Amino acid sequence: QAQAGWLQHDFGHLSVFSESRWNHWVHKFVIGHLKGAPASWWNHLHFQHHAKPNCFRKDPDVNMHPLFFALGKTLSVELGVQKKKFMPYNHQHKYFFIIGPPALVPLYFQWYIFYFVVQRKQWVDLAWMLTFYVRFFLTYLPLLGVKGILGLYLLVRFIESNWFVWITQMNHIPMHIDYDKNEDWLSTQLQATCNVHQSLFNDWFSGHLNFQIEHHLFPTMPRHNYWK
Repeated sequence: QAQAGWLQHDFGHLSVFSESRWNHWVHKFVIGHLKGAPASWWNHLHFQHHAKPNCFRKDPDVNMHPLFFALGKTLSVELGVQKKKFMPYNHQHKYFFIIGPPALVPLYFQWYIFYFVVQRKQWVDLAWMLTFYVRFFLTYLPLLGVKGILGLYLLVRFIESNWFVWITQMNHIPMHIDYDKNEDWLSTQLQATCNVHQSLFNDWFSGHLNFQIEHHLFPTMPRHNYWK
């Protein structure tokens, strides 16, 4: 599931086929049938992220501030001045492991993707999503039963969620996070991205998103060329 996530990311950025329509078609298959999520939902969120990375209220990836976490020096100082007490932010490095990586995919994404496609009437995406669940249940129900298949599904999503959050946040959260300052596009991208050490394992484990700087500057570049 994690590797399918990196693969759909490639198609979503139109970086596989030379013709955009082929990327769009295969993207719907990979994220819909192999992962059970809607392509329209991913496009809606991810394109905002690339347009304004780490810009509060414009990048959906930092919407967790200040509900669960205090992000970035500027926003954290602002939160301290306002003396908001509803979360123990001074302990966030401890509870991050409990409510961050483990919960995002199995708890939040799981219901929100269905809400998204129904609200926006994305019926084609919904059909692709349903093929994933039909295939999953037909494959494992005879082997595991109802309780077993639900347990397997939650276990897969739990592991995937930890994997996904660490990879997607390790190269953004350490960087500058603030309100949109309307800076030029290049500066906005560079201030919000950092790279992680290259190795054969890291390239595979992160879907080459350890080259986050290159990815944000050249989002349609095939990922195996980032190192160049």
